[in-house]
Amino acid sequence: MKRILLRSGKSPFDVLPVEEALHRDVIATNSGNLIFSDAAHKILTTPDTEVVSNSMRTEVAAAGRINEEYDAFVVPLANAFRPTFEPALQRLTRLINKLRIPVVVLGVGAQAGIDQDTARLKAMEPTVRAFCSAVLEHSASIGVRGEFTEKYLTDLGFRDVEVIGCPSMFLHGDRLTVEKRAPSLTPESRIAVNGSHTAVRSGGLHRIITRTHAHYPNLRYIGQNLTDAKQLYWRDVNSSAGRVTQMPTHPDHPMYREDKVRVYMDPVTWMDDLRDFDYSFGSRIHGNIAALLAGTPATVLAFDSRTLELCRYFEIPHRLLSEVPADLDPADLYEEADFGPLTGNHRERFERFTGFLDKNGLQNTFTHGDGGAAFDKKLRSLTFPAGVRPWNDADLASLTSRFGWLQQRIGEVEAHNTELKRELARNRAGAKVAAKAAMVTPSIYRRARRAVGKPLRRALKPSK
Repeated sequence: MKRILLRSGKSPFDVLPVEEALHRDVIATNSGNLIFSDAAHKILTTPDTEVVSNSMRTEVAAAGRINEEYDAFVVPLANAFRPTFEPALQRLTRLINKLRIPVVVLGVGAQAGIDQDTARLKAMEPTVRAFCSAVLEHSASIGVRGEFTEKYLTDLGFRDVEVIGCPSMFLHGDRLTVEKRAPSLTPESRIAVNGSHTAVRSGGLHRIITRTHAHYPNLRYIGQNLTDAKQLYWRDVNSSAGRVTQMPTHPDHPMYREDKVRVYMDPVTWMDDLRDFDYSFGSRIHGNIAALLAGTPATVLAFDSRTLELCRYFEIPHRLLSEVPADLDPADLYEEADFGPLTGNHRERFERFTGFLDKNGLQNTFTHGDGGAAFDKKLRSLTFPAGVRPWNDADLASLTSRFGWLQQRIGEVEAHNTELKRELARNRAGAKVAAKAAMVTPSIYRRARRAVGKPLRRALKPSK
């Protein structure tokens, strides 16, 4: 049995209470990460291959154990080539340099503005070079999200670079069905909207959301950030994001008060809910990919290079957020969206993706397994928490769940503190014993001083 260590926040089969998922940050600050890591987990699971999540731990000291226990380390990434991710990329590089097993990167991307100017990435080029060099010492090629990242790496001198998109789009293998369920949207249509904090705050998306909310009463905003989820579940507004009152996840926003906001801790519940919607749009690439995987039409309002290159590669309907008017009606986006190229060319992209896996010695469930049937069956046998919703009520059930978890955490912290105090006491006792053992008697001290003093005085005596 081949064992693969997968960089991911959690296994798709880990069912966690919402409180625990938020506390552990299993989404690695953005629930979109689980969309592509869960897809990678499914794709790589075959009768001969077991996939294990590393829970996002990057411990260089664990390299020896990883070499002994695993046959490959697979690293799905998103916009990893960005300044804020540089320390994490450096840690990952140090770990890879210690590994003796294959290391395969799936879908890494560079992040720049919509103009695709890489000037902001100049300072971190040494880090990117070190990372790619380390990866290519352990694999045949490196998989990137799109042509922008491909050019970025080839300009840095790397040749073994392949455009494979994102593994999330291959959750269903070579099948992808997206169809409009109605000729046009109506005020009764169920619409999902999404957007990053930057797009909402400074990209003008909040005006579009406000107008859409006024005309479509069945609108729902789907957030993705950890801060979004904490605002919904704990009404936490103390973080820097808590000051962005334009976000529908903020308790002061009317969509919050009307229970029209969700954040999902598990992709399966996210996609299940989106199946009941007529349309999805916004600046979040994986928010809209979740809709497409659920068969729901979606349009991306591209805000930067990372979203734009994936839209272009997969031929996802998109517009530039900077070019859409503030009075945008999603009905216009819906009408103009053509999903023919997306679905019609999907198989070709899937074959390119599996060819990349083959080249790097990785089997996939669609070619070498049951097409993910066992994976899906196991997933459906589990009961995952529903999407996190606004905490607008004070019913006994919601209070019991929250305060019960808090009480448990208090108990765990108290037990941990008690053990720390005991350890500190043991260390102090040990230090006293050591100090006592190191003590010398006055007579021993005087003899030692005389022994050292005679030659020292002799050496310091002036010569005649």
